[in-house]
Amino acid sequence: MTEERTGRLGATPLPSGECRFVVWAPWREKVEVRITSPGEKVVTLRSDARGTFEGVVKGVGPGARYLFRLDGGREIPDPASRFQPLGVHGPSEVVDLGALAAIRGDRGFACPPLADLVFYEIHVGTFTRAGTFEAAMAELPRLAALGVNALEIMPVAQFPGGRNWGYDGVFLFAAQDSYGGPEGLARLVAACHDHGIAAFLDVVYNHLGPEGNVLHELGPYFTSVYHTPWGSAINLDDRGCDEVRRFFIENALQWTMDYGFDGLRLDAVHALCDRSASPFLEELAREVKDRTRESGRTVHLVAESDLNDPRLVTPPSRGGLGLDAMWSDDLHHTIHALLTGETNGYYEDFGRVEHLARAWERGATYGGEHSAFRGRRHGRPLLGVSPERLVVCTQNHDQVGNRMLGERLTGLLDAASLELAAAVALLSPFTPLLFMGEEYGETAPFLYFTSHGDEELVRAVRKGRKAEFETFSWKGEPPDPQSPETYRRCVIDPDKRKRGHHLSLHDLYTRLLAARRGLPRAPVTVLNSEEPRWMVATRGEGEETHLLLFAFEEADGSATLPIPDGSYRLVLDAPSARARERGYPETLTSGGSLDLPLPARSFAVYRRG
Repeated sequence: MTEERTGRLGATPLPSGECRFVVWAPWREKVEVRITSPGEKVVTLRSDARGTFEGVVKGVGPGARYLFRLDGGREIPDPASRFQPLGVHGPSEVVDLGALAAIRGDRGFACPPLADLVFYEIHVGTFTRAGTFEAAMAELPRLAALGVNALEIMPVAQFPGGRNWGYDGVFLFAAQDSYGGPEGLARLVAACHDHGIAAFLDVVYNHLGPEGNVLHELGPYFTSVYHTPWGSAINLDDRGCDEVRRFFIENALQWTMDYGFDGLRLDAVHALCDRSASPFLEELAREVKDRTRESGRTVHLVAESDLNDPRLVTPPSRGGLGLDAMWSDDLHHTIHALLTGETNGYYEDFGRVEHLARAWERGATYGGEHSAFRGRRHGRPLLGVSPERLVVCTQNHDQVGNRMLGERLTGLLDAASLELAAAVALLSPFTPLLFMGEEYGETAPFLYFTSHGDEELVRAVRKGRKAEFETFSWKGEPPDPQSPETYRRCVIDPDKRKRGHHLSLHDLYTRLLAARRGLPRAPVTVLNSEEPRWMVATRGEGEETHLLLFAFEEADGSATLPIPDGSYRLVLDAPSARARERGYPETLTSGGSLDLPLPARSFAVYRRG
C-alpha cells in the first residue's frame, strides 16, 4: 500500500481537539470539508500528487457532522464515514474509534481454532423483533448453550433505509444506523466475547449498492475492463488501483482492529476481478494477519466462493492467496437435492449419494469433473486442504433467500429428513455453519427485502428478482422486496424452540454439536462401494473409531452394510428412528459386513469398544 498519506481515510479525532480529514478524490480539483454541526465552518483540504486530499480542522471532535464539497459545488458524505446517523443521503458523523476499542477492552478472549468453530449466521434486522445490535446481545446465552462459538453477522455497512440484506451497503466503514450504529456494534462484539463466542463480520468488497454510492464521483474506484452482475467491477488491477486497494484494506483493519472482530467473511470473492501479479486477496490477508499478529490476536479470513479452488486457502509460499477458510457449497447442494428431490438450476449436478460421498471425502463433489449445469469442467481437487478450512451448511441466507418464496428446509422436509440433514452436516469433518433459527426448525421465510428511496431502482429490483428465478421454473410472482410486510414475515421467533417438534429438533442439534466435539479429527473414510441410498463412513482409528450411518430411503428397510471388524456401541441416533419399531441396535459386532435395519431418513453414530 502507498505510504504517502499521514493519516487513515475518513475523519480521525486527535487528542489536541482537532480532527484530521482524509479522502482520495483524484478526479477533483478542489475538496473542502463543511462542518454542519455543531456550528458551521468550511475548510479547504490540501492535495498530494496522487489525488489524496487531507487537512486538520480545529475545534472538531466526536459527534460533529460534516460533508465534503466537491469543486465548490455538490456536497457528499464521506466515503469512509464511520457513522451515517441520518442515512446514506445525510451528513457523516465523526467517531472516536479508540473509544470503540475501549468498549471491547481486554476480556482475555482468544478466538478458537478453525477446527473447533461452529458458525451461526444472523441477519441483525430479522434475528429479533427489535432488529438491533442490542437485541441480538440478549440471544447470545442461548447460542452458547446450543454449542455455537462463532457469530457470523451479515453485512452491517450503511445501506439505504432500514430494510436490506446488507449487500447494498454504500458506506462500508459505517455501522448501520437503524441497527444501533458504531457503539451498538462494538457492544455486540464485546458481549460475544463475554459469552465465549467469536465475532465474525460479513464484508462486501466485490461491489457497492447503487443508492447513495459516491465513490464513482471521486476517482477510479471502478473499472470498465470487467463487467460483473452489479455493473463495473471494483478496480483492483487498473490505473489507480493502489489507493482503491488501500480503501478496502483499511476497512478490513477497522473491523478487526478497532471493533475487535475475530474474522471476516469475504463475500463472493469469485467476483473480484484481478489479474495482477500480486492479487488483492493476498495483500489483504497479509496486511490483516500482520497487524492482528502484532496485537497478539488470531483473526480468520473466510472466503465465499463457488469455484472449488484450493488456491484461496493455500499459503502464498505455495502459490496461493493465504486465506484461512472458504465456503464449500457442494455439501449443501447434495443434501438439498437428495432430500427434496429438486433438480432445477445448479441442483442438476447433485442428488445421488455418490455426490455426498465425494463431498465428505474430498471436500467438494466437483474437483475438475464435468458439470452439466455449467456445461464444462468445474473445480479443482482440494489436495492438501484440511477439512476445517471448508465451511459447510444445510441452510444459509443465500440458499434460503434466493428461493422465490424464501422457504427454509422446514417448509420442504418432514421431521426425519430435517434430522438427517443436520446430522450429515454437523457430523462431517468440515466447519459447520447454522442459519438463524435452523436449530429449532424456524418456519418464517427469509425473503429478499429492500427499502430503496429511488423508485426507478425499486422497479429494476423487482424486475431483476423475477428474472433470477427463471432457471428454477418456479411459478407465480415473487414477494415484493420493497414491501414492509415482506420484511416483517422474515423475523424469527426463537420461543418456538420451547414447544412441540421444535423442542425435539433443538435438543437434537444440541446433542449433535456435543457429539461433534467428541469426534476424532482424523481423516474421514467413506465405505460405500456402490450407488445405494445409504452412506457408511468412519472417523478416527483404533479404539477411537466412530462409525456413522446415514439412510436416505423414504421407507424403512434393511441392507448389508460394509462395517469394519469390531464391536460398536450406539452413541447417538435420530429421534424419529428411535421411536419406530425397527430402530438401530444398541450394539454391533461385525466381521466385515452386517445386515442392518435402516429406518427411513435416519442416522446413527457408533463408537468402537
